[in-house]
Amino acid sequence: MPAQANLYENLADELGALIANKVFVPGDRLPSIRHLSQQKRLSISTVMQALRLLEDRGLVDARPQAGFYVRHRARSLIAAADAHCVKEPTHVGINNLLMRVLRANKAPGTLQLALSWPPDELLPVKRMQQVMSSVARRRPDMLTQDGCFDTNEPNFIRQIIRRALDWGQLNPREIIATNSCTEAIALALRAVARPGDTIAIESPTYFVLLQLIESLGMKALEIPTDPTTGLSVDALELAIREGLVQACMLVPNANNPLGCIMPDENKKRLAALMTQYDIPLIEDDVYGDLCFSAERPWPVKAYDKSGHVLLCSSFSKVVSPSARVGYVVAGRYAQQVALLKNVASGGTNHYFQAVLADFVGSSSYDSQVRKMRRAMTQRIARMSDAVSEFFPPACSVSQPQGGFVLWIQLPEQVDALRLHERAIARRIAFMPGPLFSASGKFGNYLRLNCGNEWSAQIEEAVQTLGALVHAYLDEHAA
Repeated sequence: MPAQANLYENLADELGALIANKVFVPGDRLPSIRHLSQQKRLSISTVMQALRLLEDRGLVDARPQAGFYVRHRARSLIAAADAHCVKEPTHVGINNLLMRVLRANKAPGTLQLALSWPPDELLPVKRMQQVMSSVARRRPDMLTQDGCFDTNEPNFIRQIIRRALDWGQLNPREIIATNSCTEAIALALRAVARPGDTIAIESPTYFVLLQLIESLGMKALEIPTDPTTGLSVDALELAIREGLVQACMLVPNANNPLGCIMPDENKKRLAALMTQYDIPLIEDDVYGDLCFSAERPWPVKAYDKSGHVLLCSSFSKVVSPSARVGYVVAGRYAQQVALLKNVASGGTNHYFQAVLADFVGSSSYDSQVRKMRRAMTQRIARMSDAVSEFFPPACSVSQPQGGFVLWIQLPEQVDALRLHERAIARRIAFMPGPLFSASGKFGNYLRLNCGNEWSAQIEEAVQTLGALVHAYLDEHAA
């Protein structure tokens, strides 16, 4: 009879071969200990030894109460050495560069790994068609009425309040329906800051936030941001004490592009900081429902006792990007935001508000969220695994806790903007790192959209990108 050591080593080798052959890919859960014990006719202690050996080999991770999962093979990003160092405020100037990149990305036949957009096949199109027909039959007046001065559809506001009951009780008078989350953020920014003011942002941050700061003639102050825990509250507090900040604009849940989630204790401290120094915080929570933890993470707004936090969101990433309906919970700034909304764009489409309210208020929404979370967890894992396979070993990759993008650090010699030009020539689109910084940082970074269903075409595109990076390094060495 084989020695006990051979039994667990043989099982570890067998499972390791399945991982190597991509039967189990990064992010997949291995069969349970009990299942393996029964299937292989081995003792539970032998199976545990085999799984621990796989963990020692760096192939799997143990998750408490959940089992063993195949590990991402790419190197994880680490926090910058200057994690608490704050630079000077800077004027933003990315709009022209962003427009050039977006135009290039639209070249015919280009594979889109650029924009953070939910994939069509995961959206609840048929169910939404049914809801739209039902609302049109019940409320034909919504197809004719003029809602210029009446922004909110009552049931839409009701569903927002219901969805927030887990973490707080929202005042309906502080909620304004908007034409997308982007409009919510823009209105909030106009309500709390003026041209010339400095807005504290994460570094890196979503380029649309930088666009808004630039278009309103404001300055940005980049606050160091950890790839796992998010913005450095210590660094932000230092900047506030030095009088550098008039407002903050952050994405604490599934930061775009890092995918990190700020811990609750940091969110609590951040909310208290806003109250203490009388500074508004615009919170973009559009990815809150697409975080991968067992429980949806609370927003900073949950800890806001003074109304300084303006919570902005929409259902575009989960239900329908084309509906273009968002909202802002504006706290003490509700009156200013409502006035700006009325002047800027009048009312928000009541029909689509009613449609979203019906869908979000049903069990269909919870099912849709679960489906999106499962799919994005798997697709991010596949993309991360492909990057680790095809890109140079010196590259590092984010470990997103939500959303559907991957942030990749390339060797310092690589210019992401020049790499983008070469990729577009091969009909592959991504977003270069400098677009996520007000000061031109992240020149050797790029962001990939992982939302698309994995395919041979995507795998080939990632392989091509890796080859382009290898070629870039060879040229630099020569």
